[in-house]
Amino acid sequence: MSIKISLSFIDYPQGSYYNDTMSLKKCLKIIVLAVLLGCLPNIPDTYAAQIVGSGCSVSNIGYLSAIAGEYERLTGVKVLVRGGGTVVGIEDLRAGRVDFAASCREKTPSDPDDIEFIQVAWDALVFIANKSNPVDDISTDNVRSICEGKLRNWKELKGRDANIKIFRSRPGKGLSGVDDSMRKMVLQGKEPHETPNALSLASTGIVEQMVEKTAEGFAASGFSSACKRDVKMLRVNGSYPNKNNIVNGKYPLRRPLFIIIPKKAKPETKKFVDFVLSKEGQQFISSQGIISLADIK
Repeated sequence: MSIKISLSFIDYPQGSYYNDTMSLKKCLKIIVLAVLLGCLPNIPDTYAAQIVGSGCSVSNIGYLSAIAGEYERLTGVKVLVRGGGTVVGIEDLRAGRVDFAASCREKTPSDPDDIEFIQVAWDALVFIANKSNPVDDISTDNVRSICEGKLRNWKELKGRDANIKIFRSRPGKGLSGVDDSMRKMVLQGKEPHETPNALSLASTGIVEQMVEKTAEGFAASGFSSACKRDVKMLRVNGSYPNKNNIVNGKYPLRRPLFIIIPKKAKPETKKFVDFVLSKEGQQFISSQGIISLADIK
């Protein structure tokens, strides 16, 4: 935008008042220009650097949103992060809607060849219940029985006489990161069953919110996000899923967390991933109560 300012003044002949008059004219020009510029609307910097990511709700809630904010604070580069689940993140990346995606499962043969999975942290598969539920402990055999519809009442686990309400993250196509971990770690390679007492939801974040609100609720989730929710994480075979037990291997269901980028990622995306992997970035992840790569010796 250009502004043309025209000021007309009476020209005085050069004489004793000439210098004072010229100074007055300069001052008036400065004042008028300042007033006009002050009336202009604030124009945002539309050229500020920005990258966008989506995907795994466990990562997003656990560490990704926080480290994105830290990176922006340090560099001025905005990192916008959306949830939606691992499958959504990979689809967004495939379609070019985002610069990176977050995942809590490893690469599979069905994933595009031109993307790479970069491990940035550790997580664990956990099982959650409402905080009002008196049940504290569950076994992997119990979990299989619940998922197969064989165990349907909390009283069979020494809880209240109430039907177990299962909440699952189930995208439109493909397995969510949590379901993939369930298949590998608990269900002995089998796909999760469809049972009458199970409700499928769009993401793990929504699953956790439903367990917060539902006294009979039960779900599989990730430690990184569940530890920040108002839910009860159940012991598995007697071991509680806290950071120390996951790090030292006492809790059995540890799994990796990834950031996915195109093999030809733009430079600003690579810089963000480099920061996440740096000593400073890993220390920040650990400070959030999440298990960094450096935490596992």
